Parts: sequence; structure tokens; C-alpha cells
Amino acid sequence: MPFCFDNTYAGLPDTFLERIAPTPVSRPEMIRLNDRLATELGIDVARLGSLEGLSILSGNQCPDGSDPLAMAYSGHQFGGFSPQLGDGRAILLGEVIGNDGVRRDIQLKGSGPTPFSRRGDGRSALGPVLREYIVSEAMAALGVPTTRALAAVSSGDRVVREGMVPGGVFTRVAQSHIRVGTFQWFAVRQDEDNLRVLADYVIARHYPNAQQEKNPYRALLDEVIQRQAELIAHWMQLGFIHGVMNTDNMTVSGETIDYGPCAFLDVYDPTKRFSSIDHQGRYAFGNQGRIGHWNLIRFAETLLPLLDADKKNSIAEAEAALDAYPDLHRSALQTRFTAKIGLEGADADDWDMVEILLKAMAEGQADFTLVYRHLSDALESGNDDAVTRLFNQPEQIVAWLTNWRTRLHDVDRGHPLALMRRTNPVFIPRNHRVEEAIKAGNDGDFEPFHRLNEVLQNPFTEQTKFSEYEAAPAPDEVVLATFCGT
Repeated sequence: MPFCFDNTYAGLPDTFLERIAPTPVSRPEMIRLNDRLATELGIDVARLGSLEGLSILSGNQCPDGSDPLAMAYSGHQFGGFSPQLGDGRAILLGEVIGNDGVRRDIQLKGSGPTPFSRRGDGRSALGPVLREYIVSEAMAALGVPTTRALAAVSSGDRVVREGMVPGGVFTRVAQSHIRVGTFQWFAVRQDEDNLRVLADYVIARHYPNAQQEKNPYRALLDEVIQRQAELIAHWMQLGFIHGVMNTDNMTVSGETIDYGPCAFLDVYDPTKRFSSIDHQGRYAFGNQGRIGHWNLIRFAETLLPLLDADKKNSIAEAEAALDAYPDLHRSALQTRFTAKIGLEGADADDWDMVEILLKAMAEGQADFTLVYRHLSDALESGNDDAVTRLFNQPEQIVAWLTNWRTRLHDVDRGHPLALMRRTNPVFIPRNHRVEEAIKAGNDGDFEPFHRLNEVLQNPFTEQTKFSEYEAAPAPDEVVLATFCGT
């Protein structure tokens, strides 16, 4: 078979999962198969691209060695707690060990109802399948820890959303799909025995070095906090807005997961949100660091029974770990944003320079990605026109550019130039380009989808034949809202 499964999550106690097979679709067709990722996973690409592989990737056939299941988890959604969520439209086929020796999950999304579907149909519209494929692979190319896209398949069926729309099935790859919400599932049930089983499993799978620590569970908490602090800073460096940072959408592996109503900044605005269901702006761009901390507090709460037998000591351990988050996130954010203007080992004055630039960008309604990318052009050419014309009033940025050049005066010009060009992408999944690909795909035309994926595989490289993909949206192309797809 195309997959050589080596399953471990399926061997955990029954309360972790519900065994359920995918529900077949009527007329599956392959839209895109990620040959490069399949090769990295040690998968037989030819067989996966055959009719046999299509049958597996659409959910019409369970491959040998698969032990399909839906994972149980709870979660805080927009601040409100739901004790029973779980995989309502996703089924974990099993785990494979890639050529790099790393264990990864193979999961189908949109593969039919599960015991956690909560009256839903368990299906996915085609649009969210295309969006997740585009954005997850773009994020991987940008260097962001993320789940990956192995395949996008059209189902041949229609699903009911805002009317009847074409359906699809997405094959997602992750180092695991274990979430903060997975820990909450056991904590809310006061099931300390299985909470410990889960924590031990996560440590063995993701943080084996923690096993050598005096308190492995404190080490687990520290590691998850570190990874999330850095991950969210990485998002913000690129202008990415996750859109739905619920605790069931935060992995303990430190991967970005669940590309629902996500989007990228066009004009810089720290209060910007795109998600159609985020009415209060809880998950706006500038709130993401704070929400990450909030989610990690919820994670720490689940670990209290494991951190120490004495409740007072346990709380002290959790608070000490959580107190590190603000500095970790701030440090990661400052390192990434000072690199965007060509500086390393930044001091307080350099961070002030970043904040002044961001303020000018907000006031000048300047495009986030283009400003940073064109700074390197300005440094190389000595001509600031490519930057100043991005501001509605050029004088808003002229003084900053003068101060910036002064700061770089004693730095070898080649170093900041190289740093900026490997930090600031030329191409991101522009919201209007993603919507363009989805709209065409819903009409049966996948050429814009394939072309956009090709562009985004080399985000830091100028590509003359794709220069139009660098551009910000025209006024009539601006995307105002994005949708989760359920």
C-alpha cells in the first residue's frame, strides 16, 4: 500500500478516541497531490497518485495498516468552554515515519460524520480545502512550523453551506494533532490517570529530553510555552492572522493548525481581523501574542495535578513557567521585526525604530509586505521612491528612512541586505489571490489554484513571470471577511 503505517495514538485508551471509518464520496477526482511531501514521508508517489491512492485520499478505501479514528478533545472557543468537541469532520488514518525519522499523522478532513459531529455533515466544502492547501504549504515555504498539505480531492458531491456548494476532502499531515483541548478533555472530566497517560505520550513523542528532567511535566510546559511564543512571533513577522485561536486550535507540538478564517495583512493595522465570526476582534492581529498566553494558561491549568502533589506547589510551578512567556514572546518578536529592517542583536533603540515604522505604516495606510520588501531595494539602490509611494503621505516615512540609514551607516551593507531579503517575502498568499483561486475552483477551473501554489513555493525569490502576484489588491479586490468552512 502507499502508506506504511506505524500507529501509536490508536493504542491509547478508548476514552481518547472514537473508531470510525471515512464515509465514501461519489465521484472523487484528484486536484493536487504534493509529490515532494509524499517523497519526504517515504510514500510511494506513483501508487498514491493512482486510482488506488485516490480512493484512499477521498475516504472511499481504508488502506491496510490504517486504524481510522476521530480524536476527542474539548476547547475554549472565543473564550467560552465547550467540554465536548472532538474531530467532527476529520479522521486520523494513522501515522507514518518519514525519511527524516519523524513520526507524522495522516488525517482526512471532510471525510464524513463522526460521533463528534454535533449534527454536522462531517464534510468540507471545496473552498476550505483549497484555502488550507494553499496557506499551509505557503507557510511551510516561509519557514513557519505548520501542518502540511498532502492532497486536495474534489468529492463529486454537493454540501450545504450558504447554499449548495461543491465538496472536497483534504489530506493533512502533522507531527501530531494533539491540542491544548486534548488535555482539557481529561482535565474537565477529572480523569487524572488518562491525563498522565496523555502527558507521558506527548513527552515521549515530541519532547523526549523532558524525560530526563527532575520534573518532566514542568519541562513539557516550558517547552510548549517556548514553541508557542516563537510561533506566534513568526506569524506576526509575516503579517499572518490565524483568525480562530481557540484552545482546540493550538497544538502542543508547536505547529500552526486549522487554516479556517485565516488571512494576511494588506494595509498594516494591528486591530485588523478578517474572521466573519470574530465579532469582537478577540483574535485580531495585534492580540495574537496575548491570546497565546491566555491559551497557555488554560494548558497549565490542565497540568496542575501532574506538576506537584501539593496544590500550592503545583500552582507555583505553573505560574513560574507562565511568567516566562511575555519575555519569550517579546524577545522573539523583537528579533524577527528588527531583522525585517536589517538589524541583528537589536537594542532598545532598534525596537523603538520598529515601532515608529509600524505606527507610520498604520497612519499612512501602507502595505505591510511591500514596505518591508522594498526597504531592501531602497538600501541597495539608494532610491527611496519604491517605499515612499506606498504611504498616502510620503513625508510620514521620509524622516524614518533617514534615521534608519544613519543606524545602518556603520554596518556592512551586504549583511543587512541579505538579512532583509531572507526575512521579508516577495510573495505571500494574498487574500484576494486565495479567493480568486477558490472562486475559480468552485467553477471547476483549478489553474489559478495550481499557479498560486507554484508562486508561493519560492516566497523570498523574485519571479519575473509572476510579478503581478507581488501586488497589493486593487480597491475592488480587497477581502473584507474570511470564513471557517464548517
